Amino acid sequence: MTPNKEDLYSVDLSAAEWRKSPFSNGGEQCVEIADIPGGGIALRDSKNPSFPALRYTAEEWDAFRKAVVADCL
Repeated sequence: MTPNKEDLYSVDLSAAEWRKSPFSNGGEQCVEIADIPGGGIALRDSKNPSFPALRYTAEEWDAFRKAVVADCL
């Protein structure tokens, strides 16, 4: 079952494994993502990791990725 937005925002991210694109070359001005149980994604600013992370359902994240790829081609 796909979690709803409220469920995504109730997940504790204190132990999340954050990662950033290998294209960032270790830069500090990047976004980082972490998987949320149930298929969601959390997104945060690497410069301000203590700020609240945005959270997306798997469907929202998939639509975003497809739009980015379509615009890059």
